[in-house]
Amino acid sequence: MDYKKLRQHRKYYHLKRWVGKHTKPIQKMATWICNHTRLLQRICKWLGHKLHFLNILNPFRYIKRIDWYIIRKFIGTYIYSILLIISISIVFDVNENLTKFTQYHAPLSAIVFDYYANFVPYFANLFSPLFVFIAVIFFTSKLASNSEIISMLAAGISFKRLMRPYMFSCILISALSFYLSAYVIPHGTVIRQNFEVMYKNKNKNTSADNVMLQVDKGTIAYIQHYDNKQKKGYGFSLDKFENKKLVSHMTAMEIQYDTISEGKYHWTASQWKIRQLRGLKEHITNGARKDTLILMEPTDLVYSKGQQETFTSPELKAYISKQINRGSSNVVQYQVEYHKRIATSFASFILTIIGLSLSSKKRKGGMGMYLGIGLALSFIYIMLQTVSATFAINANTPPMLAAWIPNLIFAVVAYFCYRHAPN
Repeated sequence: MDYKKLRQHRKYYHLKRWVGKHTKPIQKMATWICNHTRLLQRICKWLGHKLHFLNILNPFRYIKRIDWYIIRKFIGTYIYSILLIISISIVFDVNENLTKFTQYHAPLSAIVFDYYANFVPYFANLFSPLFVFIAVIFFTSKLASNSEIISMLAAGISFKRLMRPYMFSCILISALSFYLSAYVIPHGTVIRQNFEVMYKNKNKNTSADNVMLQVDKGTIAYIQHYDNKQKKGYGFSLDKFENKKLVSHMTAMEIQYDTISEGKYHWTASQWKIRQLRGLKEHITNGARKDTLILMEPTDLVYSKGQQETFTSPELKAYISKQINRGSSNVVQYQVEYHKRIATSFASFILTIIGLSLSSKKRKGGMGMYLGIGLALSFIYIMLQTVSATFAINANTPPMLAAWIPNLIFAVVAYFCYRHAPN
């Protein structure tokens, strides 16, 4: 029994020594901090004085309790309006396409995950300015009818200060809208369009005839017929020029795009022949099959309606640059799409200013009139987007200007409404 107590005492003794040995640095540090507390306080005060400008970068420094109240109302009403209107849209879409889904035996998993899972974010983002406008008018009119706006203004809050939480909400919505339209929705659009071709029998351009394009500087490719389903072209020729003189002429009965290869631009030519022109001499080589690199892709050969919506913004930019270098004129719709994604994300700010200015006054009759005005202005904005895009494609309007025309017009309206807002 005595030996057992001695063993326990020995274990406790070694444990105490180990703890004391390993906690000495911590104890020393704590002692040093206690002895130099004043010095540390002075250093922190000096850093705070010198780096006070960093407080400007902290967004939560500007958000007070009343701002959080308005932001929650704004975002909550925005999400609620999206869920309400998209739910109604889905009901109408199911009613319209149920016969086609049954006729073409579309599986339920494809309908839910391939079609509607990509249908919802596409149309929610497309009509995001409409949802923002409705949300602002709906809950701001309610605040005004409850005399909350009057109380804020009477407490000394200016209309400019009242706009702060609205602008913070717009930053969140605009950033999310741009990210979805630039990087997420294009991938879903590809899946949705493939579903529509298979189960809704939508016609999609899958072939092209007599295609000629400049694939590189001084290099012209020609395909008599191209089938995009098989990624195969017939009647192919490739001409290379130097100093406006033909130096090489390649022909092939068929040309097949290599979809398995890790890199781009890999083609396989069948029954090929190459004529090398060297002054008055000519060197001819031919063969059955030849793997070659040609700076063109299937997307360069076949254009289908809405194809620009299937590219992410970096892919759109690269495609536009490539087509311009080739001298192609069929890039206007791609340029309009690229600039429209940026312009649409800024529309939330403009429509929010208009909606807040219109609905912040307390008037008799409720919010029905404001909702009507909001819907009308939102549909006018969407109509202007369509009309300006048509002008860019058919009337040679600069694509960037065409994408920003609705914003410029509504910015003038927003300024007029802001000047006549209650203060």
